[in-house]
Amino acid sequence: MKRLYLFITFLCLFFACNPYKNLPSIAFTNDWRTKIIPPSTQLQGGNPEAGRAYLAAGDYIGSGIPWDTFKKKPNVKDTILNRTGENATLPSGIMVFEHANGTKVFSGNCFTCHGGYIEGQYIEGLGGLEQDFSKNRSLFFNLLDARVKMKFKKGSKERAAYEVFGDINNRAMHYIVTPFKGVNPAFRLEEAYVMRRNPDDLTLKEEDNYEMDKRYTLASDVPPWWHLKKKNGLYYNGMGRGDYTKLLMQASTQGIQDSTEARDIQQKFIDVLAYIESIEPPKYPKAINESLAKKGKRLFNRKCSNCHGTYGENETYPNKLVALDEVKTDPYYARNFSTKMYLADWYNESWYGQSEPNSYVQPEDGYIAPPLDGIWATAPFFHNASVPTIEGVLNSKKRPTYWKRTEQYDFEKIGWIYQKKKSASSKKVYNTTLPGYGKEGHYFGDQLEEEERQAVIEYLKTL
Repeated sequence: MKRLYLFITFLCLFFACNPYKNLPSIAFTNDWRTKIIPPSTQLQGGNPEAGRAYLAAGDYIGSGIPWDTFKKKPNVKDTILNRTGENATLPSGIMVFEHANGTKVFSGNCFTCHGGYIEGQYIEGLGGLEQDFSKNRSLFFNLLDARVKMKFKKGSKERAAYEVFGDINNRAMHYIVTPFKGVNPAFRLEEAYVMRRNPDDLTLKEEDNYEMDKRYTLASDVPPWWHLKKKNGLYYNGMGRGDYTKLLMQASTQGIQDSTEARDIQQKFIDVLAYIESIEPPKYPKAINESLAKKGKRLFNRKCSNCHGTYGENETYPNKLVALDEVKTDPYYARNFSTKMYLADWYNESWYGQSEPNSYVQPEDGYIAPPLDGIWATAPFFHNASVPTIEGVLNSKKRPTYWKRTEQYDFEKIGWIYQKKKSASSKKVYNTTLPGYGKEGHYFGDQLEEEERQAVIEYLKTL
């Protein structure tokens, strides 16, 4: 009886404090159906190997946790990125680098979120969703801050090497807590990182540039890096335009001092861009029914290629932005940027948008129809990771409302084997009833017969 009472009390408190409860529904009417995103000139001549090495252990975060903060160090063998020195003893998502003042510091790197596993097989550039952002990390950073200040004297090089990193992360962590595991709050984190940065020179200031919405956290799936080479606009709504080196290096706002440091990093991201553009999608590892796949290719080219492009010897990709009214998938991600312009305005008015090479953010009420290379490996699907399998993408009746991902992959249906749940019983359960995390939309596959749908799925395995 006592346990039942505590559970009921918890439910009452949850729904009384649920930040998603009072969100307004979104009503909109697009005056367009589709738009083609035009190409922009990108910097060439980078070295892919240098770019990979820089992402794995470079100084693009700017500052970090002093390496000597803790006596006990991780001691694993980096068999993924095959780094040397201290980095050889760290997980692939953590790196040691030298701060500008000579202090050794460590932090996360881009492979924390841009490398993933399917049944134990690591795929470089795959959007990884292993991190659990449903946990509030504020306490950890508060304790870390206290530890650094206790360990190193005020005015020391170690404190100086930690200062910006510690300040920004201590303020940012409570803004990025997601309602469940399996989504990534990258843009929410970016909003928090630049909230106190001067747009002109990227230095920190005391007052906030804007007030972040504290009601809820919008998060998304992590797209695979190998799609970048085809895209004229980055991100799910295609809003990232112009120079990609600046758009890709925004994680640097976590710990750099100013725009002078940012400029040095941007030059190295020419190599990073070359590396990301060199990544090829992984091949489907199982047997494929070739005759069924050929039938699926004909269906795909007739019904799907107008938005998603064609594949093979003479590939095409239209870079088509599809209106919310047309695609009907959850609108909150797109509308978050098109109606709340403070982040977009900050970016466009900042060093990123006002210096060469120019980049800018242009949010619109739509989502870009993505390339489908390597789609077999990129589950879950939709921009918000709400659908666990391609079968569900092509048949809306097979999309679960509440589901929990397992560690097993379904190579036939293409996606994660999952457990259906009756409710959001834990933070490991994806809840598609929440605003921003809906499973609706993209009903185009519902028009297919079941045999046609299976043929298209078989063809998708070949991409």
